[in-house]
Amino acid sequence: MIGIITYVSVIERTKEIGIMRSLGARKKDISRIFNAETILVGLTAGTLGVLLAYLLILPVNLVISNLIDIDGFSTLPISYSVLLILLSTSLTLISGLIPSRIASRKDPVIALRTE
Repeated sequence: MIGIITYVSVIERTKEIGIMRSLGARKKDISRIFNAETILVGLTAGTLGVLLAYLLILPVNLVISNLIDIDGFSTLPISYSVLLILLSTSLTLISGLIPSRIASRKDPVIALRTE
């Protein structure tokens, strides 16, 4: 899904890519812009997911302890949280590599002509 969102972003920003390339931006620079965008999306999504999990641990533990008398049933160690955020970030980076490569290969003249 992140790859599709990044690809749509590339299509919508074709004129911007053409302008940057005509002003001297290298293919690497264009690719880095979209890679940074996908990294930020992955980092934000991973962080929000972990925060939501921490918020849901308390009510889940209360319900489980009332039903089957087990305390501390649901836990999420800090090391796993960091790993989950890193995993989310790396997966979104991988999914954004192809759209960023497509963006970097656009010809500036053709990109400026498109509407």
